[in-house]
Amino acid sequence: MQRIVCPERDDWRDAAEKAGFAFHTVAGEPYWDERAYYGFSLEQIERDIEAPTLEIDRMCRELVARAVDDDRILRLLKIPEACWTFIAASWKRGDPSLYGRLDFSYHGTGPAKLLEYNADTPTALYETGVFQWLWLEDAIARQIVPAGSDQFNAVHETLIAGWATVARAHGKERGVVHLAGALDIPEDQGTLAYLEDTARQAGLATTMIAMDRIGRAPNGAFVDEADRPIGLAFKLYPWEWMFREQFGRYLPGASTRWIEPPWKAVLSSKGILPLLWSMFPRHPNLLPAYFEDDPEAGKLGESYARKPLYSREGANVALVVGGEVLDSDTGPYGAEGFIRQAVAALPRFDGGYPVLGSWIVDGHACGLSIREDASPITKNTSRFLPHVILP
Repeated sequence: MQRIVCPERDDWRDAAEKAGFAFHTVAGEPYWDERAYYGFSLEQIERDIEAPTLEIDRMCRELVARAVDDDRILRLLKIPEACWTFIAASWKRGDPSLYGRLDFSYHGTGPAKLLEYNADTPTALYETGVFQWLWLEDAIARQIVPAGSDQFNAVHETLIAGWATVARAHGKERGVVHLAGALDIPEDQGTLAYLEDTARQAGLATTMIAMDRIGRAPNGAFVDEADRPIGLAFKLYPWEWMFREQFGRYLPGASTRWIEPPWKAVLSSKGILPLLWSMFPRHPNLLPAYFEDDPEAGKLGESYARKPLYSREGANVALVVGGEVLDSDTGPYGAEGFIRQAVAALPRFDGGYPVLGSWIVDGHACGLSIREDASPITKNTSRFLPHVILP
């Protein structure tokens, strides 16, 4: 694994706009950064990223199977009791998962270490599946990267296959797929537009709707602005928010099926990190982790990552080293409690700390995204850099 400085294309912004990548720049600073790329060997990808991704996904599913039959686990994750049966029914019904992203610390040697699992509403999907592939094709043509370079990237075609799996599981009698989220946020709107495109390529009829425009009919069904029943909905909106909002109490009684499914709520909490560690102690891809109020957390000593059970984009995360806060980020999270995880020092290249996001779509490990920051905490302002499998 190496960080290779390279020239950025003079016309990359035009290329991004043409490709529909509208959020390539955030607050005047590049979010997409092609002034360097990360290079890997095929062995590093297959052995150290792809294989652990599949294994951890299997382990997470084993955790869900335990959780739906164990109230203690659901309480530890601070999931509202009124939603337990809703979640269990989704799991036992076999509702399919479309996608998720596991974030790893990886130095190029030794096992990658799981930092967290973005199981419910991961973003960086379009830039992973489409724009970094377009960059690779152009970079080969312009001799920016070596001829014969490749990429760990089958995200696009696997998403289309994943939507076909969703259609088979839920049946087309559910009608139009509604894709819901915060349409006023460029990144969310762009991610939803991309998912809508892949769903249409899989043969599904679709429409987009703002999350706050979903209504409820007198018979209890969720409806869109035209009062059409919402039979199947993709939501780029966290389950923990939905459970606690006004209409959350109506979720169990409604007929709507959701992508990601309700059972993914179990995996969207950072509380899975200590639970996985207790289930699979000393697993090479896991870091020791404990709930903060667990006396066992003292085993980590004075160096650990303190993470809220629920958090987005690094908010309210603190890195504590030798009892001193090395880095932290503010935010609105933490009311449900915290976990402590052993510190996995991120590699540092030219002043940047990369986190590797390994995508699992339709049950397949199929792509890699890299976010880089000047801080060891990945935030919503962290840059996206492309990657290459070197010949």
